[in-house]
Amino acid sequence: MLPSEPSTCPYCWESLEIAFDPAEQEHEFWEDCHVCCRPILFQIRYQADGGFGVTALSDDD
Repeated sequence: MLPSEPSTCPYCWESLEIAFDPAEQEHEFWEDCHVCCRPILFQIRYQADGGFGVTALSDDD
């Protein structure tokens, strides 16, 4: 099972749970919001405490 982190859609502010591959310590991918269907750029970053941070950006950010 892949780990997941909470995030928020930058368009409709719906709470999202984003699953990702921890082997790729820093990466980006596009996924549509499951509520409003708008494209979201997710940036996954490894953090110093051993966890991961997720940033959700709109297509015009």
